[in-house]
Amino acid sequence: MSKQDLDLDFGDHRHLDLRVSIAGVTMENPITTASGTFSAKESSAFYDIDELGAVITKGVSTVPWEGNPTPRIAETYGGMLNSVGLQNQGVDAFIKEELPYLRTFRPRIIANVVGKSIEEYCTAVEKLSDADVDMLEINISCPNIKEGGISFGADQKRAAEITREVRKYSRKPILMKLTPNVTDITEIARAVEAEGADGISLINTLLGMKIDVHNKRPVLCNKMGGLSGPAIKPVAVRMVYQVRQSVCIPIIGLGGIMTGEDAVEFLMAGADALAIGTAALIDPTAPVRIKRELIGFMNRYGYQNLQQIRESLL
Repeated sequence: MSKQDLDLDFGDHRHLDLRVSIAGVTMENPITTASGTFSAKESSAFYDIDELGAVITKGVSTVPWEGNPTPRIAETYGGMLNSVGLQNQGVDAFIKEELPYLRTFRPRIIANVVGKSIEEYCTAVEKLSDADVDMLEINISCPNIKEGGISFGADQKRAAEITREVRKYSRKPILMKLTPNVTDITEIARAVEAEGADGISLINTLLGMKIDVHNKRPVLCNKMGGLSGPAIKPVAVRMVYQVRQSVCIPIIGLGGIMTGEDAVEFLMAGADALAIGTAALIDPTAPVRIKRELIGFMNRYGYQNLQQIRESLL
C-alpha cells in the first residue's frame, strides 16, 4: 500500500478532538508505535510520520546489544513469536545518530529503555534525561541477571524497586512497560504507581513456544519467545480494563491492535493512548490506517472526543 492509497474517505474530522495528555505531554492523537516495530527512515517511505501522535523507539541500552542468534522470528496462528533480544546500537549512538532525524518530525518521542540490571537502567535514563525526548518507556520485562534471569516486572517488589530508582535519575516522565506474564497485573501496576510512575504501557508480549515437529526441535534458536499479534488482544484488553480500575495514571494500551475497532476496544477498556506493533510488520501503513478507521468510527457514532469513548462502556 502506498501513501496515495491511504487517501481514504474517513469523513470530516476537523470537529473531533483527538488530543491526549500523558504526564503533561500533549499528543495530537492517541496513535503511537510499539517499541521494536518502527523505524522513522523506513516507515516514512509508506506514510507521513507527522500523522502519528507519538513514536516509541526501539529499546535503548547503555551499550550496544547484539541480540539473540537466529532464527528468532516465527509465525503462529493469529500472531508471531519473536526472540530478537532487544538488539540495538546503545544510548550514545541513539542520541547522536537517530534522535536528530526523529526530531525532524512533529510527533512526541518516547524512548524505550532496556537493561540487565538496575544500574544499567539508571545510566541509560540519566543520559536520555539530558536528550531531546519527551518521555521514557521503561521496559521491565528484561531479564534481571542478578536475580537469575527473572524479569523485573514479574515481581511486585522488583517492579517497585526499579521504578523508584529510575525515578531518581529521570527528569522526563516515565512510563513503565509491564509484562503480562504475572498472576495479578493490578498488583504490579499499583506498585509502580506508588513509586512514581507517570504512566503504564501494557501489555508486552506473552511467553510462547513453537516446535517444528518434523525436525523435532523448537523453531526459535532461543526455544521460547514473545507472542504478539491479534491472538493476545483479549488478554491485553482484559489487563487494560483491570489496571484502569486499579490506578489513576495514564495507560498506553497495546497488544494485537489491527483495526480501528480494536483501538476502540482498548479505549473503552480505559486506555488513554494506543501503540501499534505487529500490525505494522504486516502492513507498514497500519498506524495511520488504524487512526483513520478510529476517526471513521467516531463520526459514525457521534463521538466528539476520546474521553466520550472511554466513558461509554456500559
